[in-house]
Amino acid sequence: MRHLLAFIFVLALMPAQAQKVNKKLQQGLETFTAGFKGDVGVYVKDLHTGKIANINADSIFPTASMVKVPILIGIMNKLNKGELNYHQELTYKDSLFYAGSDLLASLKHNEKVELSKVIMLMLTTSDNTASLWLQSLAGTGTRINQILDSIGYTATRVNSRTPGREADREKFGWGQTSPKEMVSMFEALANRNLLDTASSEKMLRLLGRNYWDEEAISQIPPDVFVASKNGAVNASRSEAMYVHGKNARYVFCICTKNNKDTSWELQNEAWALARKVSKLLWETYK
Repeated sequence: MRHLLAFIFVLALMPAQAQKVNKKLQQGLETFTAGFKGDVGVYVKDLHTGKIANINADSIFPTASMVKVPILIGIMNKLNKGELNYHQELTYKDSLFYAGSDLLASLKHNEKVELSKVIMLMLTTSDNTASLWLQSLAGTGTRINQILDSIGYTATRVNSRTPGREADREKFGWGQTSPKEMVSMFEALANRNLLDTASSEKMLRLLGRNYWDEEAISQIPPDVFVASKNGAVNASRSEAMYVHGKNARYVFCICTKNNKDTSWELQNEAWALARKVSKLLWETYK
């Protein structure tokens, strides 16, 4: 099984030039991203045909909150080993508090909460207090990075609170990835072979409940299944998703960094680009 998973991963990360390119879609991406005031990377794969389109797909970008996908993988690894239980009761401590508007941080000291709800908050509302707690429960960023490396991911790393990655944290923030690797993770989820079938299915369900649905997700009809995670800090906005409709079945990631537009309004340049690209993909594949 391990050899099979490794073979599947190698196929997913084949050089772009060895894969068939959707030339019309490629042209569309190049048109949309031309003139973007910052750095942008995009990777798209049609899971029916295997055809791709990409812009700077192997470049490294900040994950921002997309780092919560690797953290989820770390937690699922612990669940698989029986070191954690999905419905086990945890005790919130004031020492876990992370400044912001997180729901979990509103709990009282010593209040009880299920692990499953902490995971839900990390993924659905992108709760940072929940995410940092789960990063620790997963064995810290060091252990998460070891798991990522063991299943073939070399560009994706947790940096924050991870000894030895201070320079990377200074450059990329909480985590780092490439559009191509993030798409590979969502493709593995879609094909039920990220860790194992049961884990992939659970992660798909969890990632299918995103509260932050006003950017790329907003261009997908509400009756279509979307598993997604997005991330945003001032100069970096990113989003990754798996879309499964009646005819459409594709994975997609857009990452940006060094953005000139650091506003938090709906028409932020990076968010507007994400919506335009997502609409193009849906119109292409639906």
